[in-house]
Amino acid sequence: MTTTLTNRVSQALSPLFSRDPFTSLQQEMEDVLSRFKTDWNGGSTLAVISPSVDLSETADSLQLRMDVPGIQAEEIDIQVSGDTVRISGEHKEDKEEKGKTFHRIERRCGSFARALTLPTAVKADQVTAECKDGVLTITLPKSEVAKTQKVKVLTK
Repeated sequence: MTTTLTNRVSQALSPLFSRDPFTSLQQEMEDVLSRFKTDWNGGSTLAVISPSVDLSETADSLQLRMDVPGIQAEEIDIQVSGDTVRISGEHKEDKEEKGKTFHRIERRCGSFARALTLPTAVKADQVTAECKDGVLTITLPKSEVAKTQKVKVLTK
C-alpha cells in the first residue's frame, strides 16, 4: 500500500499535460482491484483511505472541502507549498475492549494523503482550516497577483 500511496502522490504532483491518460487510468484500476482483493480475502483493517475532495474558487480565495468522517483535527496535517496543497493524516484503531467478543469489524482505520495542484497562487501564511461534522474545510486566500483585475474600457 505504501508504494501505491507514493505513486499516487508523485502522479498528483506531475503536470497534467505530461501524463498519458491511459496509463493513469490503468494504474488507478490496478489500485482499486488490489484494494478490493485485499478486502475480499479478509485483509487487514488498516487501509489507505482516499477521501473525496471539492475545490471551488471565489474572487478572493480557493476553498477545499474534504470528507474525513471519524477523524479528529489533531490527526490531520496540512502543508501548502507553492501551488500545491498536501493533506494527510492517520486515524488510529480504537483500543481493544476486554470482555467483548466481536462478531463483525467493518469500521476502518488507516492513513490518508491527498496532494492537489492549485489553479492559482495563494497566500500560504494566511491559510485557515476547520474540521466540523466530518468535513475538513480549508480556505486558501489568493495572492494579489492571482486575483482578477477589472479593466475599464475608455471611450474616445
